[in-house]
Amino acid sequence: MDRERLKILFLAPFAASPAMFGAQRRVEGLMAALARRHEITAVSVIPNDGDARAAQRAMREYSSEVVLVPRPLWDGPGKRLRQLRSLLSSRSFLRGLYDLPALREALGRLLSSQGYDVVNVEFPFLAPGFLGKPAPGARRPRLVLDEHNIEFDLARQQASTQGGIARRVYNALDWRKIRREEIEVWTGSDGVAFCSEADEARARALVPSMRSMVVPNAVDVEYFKPRATDPLPDGRTVIFFGALNYFPNEDGLLYFLREAWPLIEKSSPKARLKIVGQEPAPAILGHRGPRVEVAGKVDDLRPHLASAAVSIAPLRVGGGTRVKIVEAMAMAKPAVSTSLGAEGIEAEAGRHLLLADDPASFAAAVTRVLGDSGLGSRLGKEGRALVEERYSWDSSAQSLEALYRQVLAS
Repeated sequence: MDRERLKILFLAPFAASPAMFGAQRRVEGLMAALARRHEITAVSVIPNDGDARAAQRAMREYSSEVVLVPRPLWDGPGKRLRQLRSLLSSRSFLRGLYDLPALREALGRLLSSQGYDVVNVEFPFLAPGFLGKPAPGARRPRLVLDEHNIEFDLARQQASTQGGIARRVYNALDWRKIRREEIEVWTGSDGVAFCSEADEARARALVPSMRSMVVPNAVDVEYFKPRATDPLPDGRTVIFFGALNYFPNEDGLLYFLREAWPLIEKSSPKARLKIVGQEPAPAILGHRGPRVEVAGKVDDLRPHLASAAVSIAPLRVGGGTRVKIVEAMAMAKPAVSTSLGAEGIEAEAGRHLLLADDPASFAAAVTRVLGDSGLGSRLGKEGRALVEERYSWDSSAQSLEALYRQVLAS
């Protein structure tokens, strides 16, 4: 086999394609870019009611082999029972959920029959406890973890902000399990990829010996770009997009709706809010009205972004970097974000985007863009240039490949 061409197995807790939310876009973007030079096998866990045919068809565009492992549906009353049972376990809730016999069997079959160079695992709770015996004549594949966030820190933040006392107690116990497991995976991996320098520094403070690399979240710069056929900005629409069943997105959006949006409504009588994303919670749906549209999941985000005047990322909880910001910038759309929301993106406040960390300042920044089309145009132009320079998936995939080369040479 050509030593320059690697054989890589990607293991993810979801089908990467068709991509509808940020984590999917990261896995899809990295795999598709790497597939131009290397051979990719994709192993994904999907719910029993998932569209396996659509996932197979989409992922075969960049993967030589796609293995989809079904899992039971975890929502509903049964989820609460499983969470209660997990309190008696030494394992975190997600580690227990993804310990699937079918997944172990699929990995064992692939790893014992094919000589992979690298096993790339998305999220620490999916990291296998062992990689089994390599194929005859092959050496042990190197294990590389791709960290979308520092997961225990994200869980710790949720423990202090999410829900009532029972949920907070549950989260307080679970995040400590996640911390122990995540540090074990960092220690046991041959390499770890982080989305931002800040996350890498936090992790290396705990495990100084780890081999790591920053692999930024990025965007398909040819797909997400202004097009002549797109609708023009309407000068009044504020857009929020992202998976609404993801706690940091739900928390940030509700914070904006309750504390910043009423201020914008008063200062900008023509302003309207469009919310795009899958599975909006009842608390979000309750804000629908003449000036607030909850569009739900859409097949193509681009025309919705194009017609908006400004994109927002009012996040208060999170880690890694936000794909929603680089996608908005790629579409030359001005963005307003909290400092945490923009963490890890090498953007200059006032040049590439606007930053605000309290409701009044956030509302003022949004109102400023709505009232000044020239400002919006300048921010959008500079944001697009920044994305073209630093945030393409090809560039991020080169960083990930450099990490692969390091661990293979060690």
